[in-house]
Amino acid sequence: MNQKLAYLTFGALCVYGLSFSQIKTVKNDSTTAAPHKIDLVQIDSISDGKNLAIKEIEPVTDSLSSKTIEDLQLASEFDQKWLEELYSNELFDSIYASVTDLKYDAVDYPELPTDTLKARLHKLSAKTPFNIEYNESLESVIKSYLKHRRNSLERLMSLSDYYFPMFERELDNYNIPLEVKYLAIVESALKPRAKSRVGATGLWQFMFATGKQYNLNVSSYVDERSDPLKSTEAASKYLARLYEIFGDWDLALASYNCGPGNVSKAIRRSGGYENYWNIRPYLPRETAGYLPAFLATMYIFEYAEEHGFKKHRPDFRYIDTDTIHVKQTISLDQVSELLELPMEELQFLNPSYKLDIIPFVEGKNYTLRLPRHAVGRFVTNEASIYEFVNNEMNKREKPLPQLFNSETKTTYRVVSGDNLGKIARQFGVRVSQLKQWNGLRSNNIRIGQRLTIYRTQPTTSASKSVASKSNNQNAASGGSQTYKVRSGDSLWSISRKFPGVSIQNIKDWNDISGSNLKVGTTLKLSR
Repeated sequence: MNQKLAYLTFGALCVYGLSFSQIKTVKNDSTTAAPHKIDLVQIDSISDGKNLAIKEIEPVTDSLSSKTIEDLQLASEFDQKWLEELYSNELFDSIYASVTDLKYDAVDYPELPTDTLKARLHKLSAKTPFNIEYNESLESVIKSYLKHRRNSLERLMSLSDYYFPMFERELDNYNIPLEVKYLAIVESALKPRAKSRVGATGLWQFMFATGKQYNLNVSSYVDERSDPLKSTEAASKYLARLYEIFGDWDLALASYNCGPGNVSKAIRRSGGYENYWNIRPYLPRETAGYLPAFLATMYIFEYAEEHGFKKHRPDFRYIDTDTIHVKQTISLDQVSELLELPMEELQFLNPSYKLDIIPFVEGKNYTLRLPRHAVGRFVTNEASIYEFVNNEMNKREKPLPQLFNSETKTTYRVVSGDNLGKIARQFGVRVSQLKQWNGLRSNNIRIGQRLTIYRTQPTTSASKSVASKSNNQNAASGGSQTYKVRSGDSLWSISRKFPGVSIQNIKDWNDISGSNLKVGTTLKLSR
């Protein structure tokens, strides 16, 4: 029994020793495997002699953390600057359709060899801060203008003699390159009342909101976007601000046309280029043609003599005009009659008055611009001029049926070459009367249009007594009314003495071409 117990004890000890050696081997294997990245081994709770390997799962890297999406720093800074200034509704789509539809096909113009053009553009670039480099697109635009737009360019050169001096003064005040004056040609063809299809108005094509931002006020009577001086000052301020943002005049001009936001987008899309010619494919269509049109205009004006352009004699020079502050509401056609100036001339010099009426408003300084030779006459006769205006205003307050009877009515058909000023002089009436009688809101008339004209004075009781008196004078003189010129008389003062007789009537009936009268001359005051 003791012998059997001893065998069992010996067997148990052998089994225990074998198990202990197995555990040690596994642990040694685990320790050795660690440097070779063998996964941790764990013995299953069921003693089946098999090892279970548990693999570690590494976390997947987030795709967003592998790349940092960043904006282009330069364009972002541009955006920040113009957003701070609250620019909105910039001069979008204000350029003429011809700029939008520019063609860049090769133009046959042998008078300007490519080598000559390259040399001239190089010289031009040296004296201006604009980046004027030769490229085929610019060559195409220049040659196209020279070939197809010579007549219009010659007229613009003559007109520029009036506008450019005032442009240059304002541009210089704000340190703007003087060559920017050519931008007004691209924008408006130097038409101060030009209006685009989206409402941009004036020489510099300001939208309503942008004009307000730069103190260009618009009212029922006045649109200061059409005022050459005020709009040029506003454009200079605006361009100076754009240059502060972009630090490049080419980009400043591009943003003047399409807005700073579109220029920033073009910089982004180009991959960060800042040269206009590099971002041009990414700009709006009209802006892509904007700078080439500007540079082509600059080139032609700077080399006008070399290309044989002949300037027409300008009607006015800016230095030959002056302004007067009005003291009460007055219309341009009243000034036209009193000072014997063509209505078209006054409209040209005073384009900001929408209805051809200069209002008098407390706190506002509205001015009348006149040729210098007429300023003295206006100032000398200021009191009598305003008295005449008051009388005219009182008459106009009466309703039309009381002012005119049907027997005085005439119908006139507009022919080629007519304008309201010419027709008014022909019939001895005023432009404002023509507009009132025919319900015209502007000065535009078309060939074949029929206009109603009342040829005589009002048939009120007061005018009837005057007419009766005139008839008695006519009878006493054998039916022919005359007047002998006295010292101090003028065509205007004489016309006021005889109702129904205008200054133009006196000139036509007496073959007078100027305004000078000789004392003692006998004038006919009827046909």
